Amino acid sequence: MLCPTCHADVPADAAFCPKCGQRVSGAAEQPAAPATGAAAAAPSPVDRLRSGQHPVPHEEEKELWRGGYSSKAMLGAWIFACLVTVAAAVAAMVLPNPVAWIAALVIAVLVWLIPVFKLGAMRMSVEYTLTTQRFLHKKGFVRRVADQILLVDVDDITYEQGLMGRLLNFGIITLRAKDMSLATKGSEEGKLTLVPVDDVQRVANLIDEARREERRKRAIYMAQV
Repeated sequence: MLCPTCHADVPADAAFCPKCGQRVSGAAEQPAAPATGAAAAAPSPVDRLRSGQHPVPHEEEKELWRGGYSSKAMLGAWIFACLVTVAAAVAAMVLPNPVAWIAALVIAVLVWLIPVFKLGAMRMSVEYTLTTQRFLHKKGFVRRVADQILLVDVDDITYEQGLMGRLLNFGIITLRAKDMSLATKGSEEGKLTLVPVDDVQRVANLIDEARREERRKRAIYMAQV
């Protein structure tokens, strides 16, 4: 079921949207009588939540998944390094010259150092953590920047896999939220694109299930207050 105001997913048994607080069921069954006196001034459940009169009860936050850049995404670089190394060795044997052997050795070292350095930098500069309430992402090698997204604010989760990703089980996950600025370099506002991660389908399903469960809890609580 979708909220008529913010179009967020709402549990079927919920009376209020867990994101914007709009009543989504039972509102059209009986026309509400005009409120007068104290009833007119009574705050709605959403207003009471926002004012802190009925704060959401604290629940222990549990970690569901932790990950980062997948080394499998570097497979193309490893294959290229192997081919260049073989080609350099063949060229050195064809040209019986000490300079050719030195050049082949330098080329082989460079084509392996570049992907190794890139892999190490990506593994140390990107970290993701999914909990029962939030999605945390940290980035940066020298300067570390940490940010978080409340799962209740996430509107859509998609994942993408190429041919190599389907064979080796890795891919890219994209999170979208209308009410937040998740823009990263090279991406549009309201969208966060993760680096390639292992077991992408399972991770995307974990995020979606945690998001739905968090919204269900909030919708039930808002109906109670």
